[in-house]
Amino acid sequence: MRVIDHLLQTKNPTVSIEIIPPKRGGSLAKIDKALQSIIQYNPPFIDVTSHAAEVMWEERPDGSYKRKVKRKSPGTFGICAAIKYKYEIEPVPHILCGGFTQEETEDALIELNYLGIESILAIRGDKQSPRPIPEDRTVNEYAMDLVEQVSHMNEGKYLDKSMVNAAKTNFSIGVAYYPEKHFQAPNKAFELKVLKQKEEKGAQYGVSQMFFDTQKYFDFLAASRAAGIQMPLIPGLKILTRKSQLTRLPSIFHIDIPEEFCDRMMSAKSKEEEMQVGVDWAYKQAIELLDAGIPYLHFYIMLNTQPFEMLMERLKKKI
Repeated sequence: MRVIDHLLQTKNPTVSIEIIPPKRGGSLAKIDKALQSIIQYNPPFIDVTSHAAEVMWEERPDGSYKRKVKRKSPGTFGICAAIKYKYEIEPVPHILCGGFTQEETEDALIELNYLGIESILAIRGDKQSPRPIPEDRTVNEYAMDLVEQVSHMNEGKYLDKSMVNAAKTNFSIGVAYYPEKHFQAPNKAFELKVLKQKEEKGAQYGVSQMFFDTQKYFDFLAASRAAGIQMPLIPGLKILTRKSQLTRLPSIFHIDIPEEFCDRMMSAKSKEEEMQVGVDWAYKQAIELLDAGIPYLHFYIMLNTQPFEMLMERLKKKI
């Protein structure tokens, strides 16, 4: 079942997750072990991150340059197929703007369609190293451009305009949004306009960047509804497990961490206590969201399932 169908039909609170493929050369056994530990909680869908290939130029002895392309974490589509057919859970591969031409994106979407995968998350992705693009190729600069491309395929419109009666895809399209504002957005009003445009282009639901102050989600949700955005907006949460994340995550994701949470984490005297503080805070956020009537939670667990399992055991009476 597509993600949007899950969201529109859900009657009981649900918890979905996001994982990351192993690095190049890594074993799928780690993914399998992680999935085995979380399927007991019946996630309606599982996001699988994707990373564009990095382009490097290696100088040769004669002064010329050789182009080298390498992906650090390949395997997104294969893992999605395994999730769908081994565990019978809806997978959601991340489809990126950065690092891919529209033609490459179309090919990837055709592959996913053939695999029977019907949900994708359309995101801009991290800024990539400069990559020469042939003159007869185009790229999706922003996530809304990518959403529009997927929407066109859902209507049977492909890049080759000569194609007539092309098969329509049926992708459920998700997008990212930022309760604390994307770091490149000039203000929150601009952020809401961008999200509204994504919805108008065909986005059906949104998943938030991680946040640790639940009120910021509530404020964003209220502002988005006032702006006419109607699609489901899933709150994205992460369980912090160590003190170093207090500075590392804000530097990467441009988020704020509440002073109270910082104080609790800094006062922890062991790694076990640090993890417990993180689980306690995630539990606090989850309860605040559930008590407010939010029927879906999304957790960025990557491959560290222990804190997630600790949290879910405490949420049993709510989920």
